[in-house]
Amino acid sequence: MKIRFAFVLSSLAALTLAGCAAYTSGPSATAQLEPTRGNTAAGTVTFVQSGELVKVSGSIRGLKPGAEHGFHVHEKGDCSSGDGMSTGGHFNPGGKPHGSHGAGEHHTGDLPSLKADANGVASFQFESRTIRVGSGANDIVGKGLIVHRDPDDYKTQPTGNAGPRLACAVIAPK
Repeated sequence: MKIRFAFVLSSLAALTLAGCAAYTSGPSATAQLEPTRGNTAAGTVTFVQSGELVKVSGSIRGLKPGAEHGFHVHEKGDCSSGDGMSTGGHFNPGGKPHGSHGAGEHHTGDLPSLKADANGVASFQFESRTIRVGSGANDIVGKGLIVHRDPDDYKTQPTGNAGPRLACAVIAPK
């Protein structure tokens, strides 16, 4: 009986380890958002490739309390201009129209808008099947990450009418 029990336990351990292997993460990247000139928004965003999904999570403070803010990956990893405009337009290697992340056609860089709490902090996590970390045409490493003042309307071309850029970062490999 002891041998049979030990076999069952070792089999369960092997299955558990095999199951964990299916959930291992691939490449990851991080973005340290700094405020653009005259703004206070700052925070950290992490991107982790896991199979076909990229898990995105972060926390950004210094936002307008209770407001929504556009959130996009931009084509250039350059925050040197002071206003975030040096990042160029939305990252869009597929030439798609601007739209809502996860719903129909949209730029690769179109991410869900952020919602700040009563203290001006947006904490979030979501998954994306559009972006990639470290390889392929939709690789976001080296691109700009921008938080905008206004919510994205998901309609206005090509920007979503999200207003000025409050915070900027270059997405870097982790």
